[in-house]
Amino acid sequence: MRTTRVWRRVLGVEDTVVESVGLESGGRGGEVLVAQVRPKAGVAWRCSRCRRRCAGYDSSAKPRRWRGLDLGATRMFLQATTQRVSCPEHGVVLAPVPWARPGSRLATAFEDTCAWLVCHAALSVVAVLPRVAWRGVSDIVARVVAARAEAGDRLAGLRRIGIDEISHRKGQRYPSVVTDHDTGRLVWAGEDRTTATLRRFFDDLGPDRAAALTHVSADGAELIHTVVTERAPHAVLCLDAFHVVAWATKALDEVRRGLAAQLRRTGHPDQATTIKATRWALLKNPPELTGDQRTTIAAIAKDNGALYRAYLLKDSDAAGAFRLRTTPHDLPSRATPGQSPAGRLGLLGQQMPHPRLHPTRQDHHPLPHADPQRRRTRPVQRPIRSHQHPPATPDPTRLRLPQPRLTHRHGRPHPRRPLPTTPRTTLNNYQK
Repeated sequence: MRTTRVWRRVLGVEDTVVESVGLESGGRGGEVLVAQVRPKAGVAWRCSRCRRRCAGYDSSAKPRRWRGLDLGATRMFLQATTQRVSCPEHGVVLAPVPWARPGSRLATAFEDTCAWLVCHAALSVVAVLPRVAWRGVSDIVARVVAARAEAGDRLAGLRRIGIDEISHRKGQRYPSVVTDHDTGRLVWAGEDRTTATLRRFFDDLGPDRAAALTHVSADGAELIHTVVTERAPHAVLCLDAFHVVAWATKALDEVRRGLAAQLRRTGHPDQATTIKATRWALLKNPPELTGDQRTTIAAIAKDNGALYRAYLLKDSDAAGAFRLRTTPHDLPSRATPGQSPAGRLGLLGQQMPHPRLHPTRQDHHPLPHADPQRRRTRPVQRPIRSHQHPPATPDPTRLRLPQPRLTHRHGRPHPRRPLPTTPRTTLNNYQK
């Protein structure tokens, strides 16, 4: 392999001729690597806007430098003479160079590396590692994103998308984002989580490409459901499992608290206290139940059918309704505005006599059996018996003397006992 080709690989440039490479003294007393380069004849003398080959206008009197990727601990610069061309459409403009983007004094490989580091580290860390100003990192990211956006249409070929919002910086700032589930990439972002922001996304998408959408995943935000129903009525709106399980848990807790309040009103405070103490057993997953909690669930299944049906609905929703085996057509297309969590949960099945309960799936978790080694117990309040155990009083026969602190042993208030110099008198010696 030729030396010039090796240097092109090391410097990360294309369509470039490397004329010479040498070390020069830097501005801070160190040395920098300077590569003298020029564009190849096929990409030279072109307009930076339309990329049309144009006639030359003039050349710069002094060469310019572009910052490149560091080679180890040595900073590297690309140096070349720039030209201006006369474009029939755009007039006299600066001819582009293949190793940098228009208007930038940094090499393309350097900017791409900084943009990748921004996605995996903080902005202050990225500014220290490549040795650039932290304000310049923001400009680098803006140029890289603009160049990638011009390279292709990110909204082309969308079929399954996800709409959500993310937290940005401090305060209540939540930009709206749209991702492509097929590629896993971010395709669009807005400044706020409003209906106008989502309508602006569908305006950029267009009616033809909006009609091609098949699935739209979102959370329980009503603004997303409203806009999707308005602009993409044929798409299946899929709710994420996190909010569905949260609605099911909240509906189950409403049933439990309502049942406890009803028992308290009808004059059964003991039973209301027992129902109130079943909260954590009802919210826990069946495989994680302890022996006492399994006994509690078995007692609920035997004595309270309404509460147990709500418990089965919560588990069947998390285990079966939103797994991959469920077809998209079985999911609700949209929720009614202003509906309660229990009402949203009702979209998974038909209405039952109970206002908060709906039929469960057939593959729900089996009935948890009670622990045979434990008897069914009720919570009992133990009486306070602190008066039967008075606190211990200090012994007046004991006397504690303060020990002087030694200067040569810091941090030890009690010095060690010295070794005995005379043999101790044992029982055997005393008997003799």
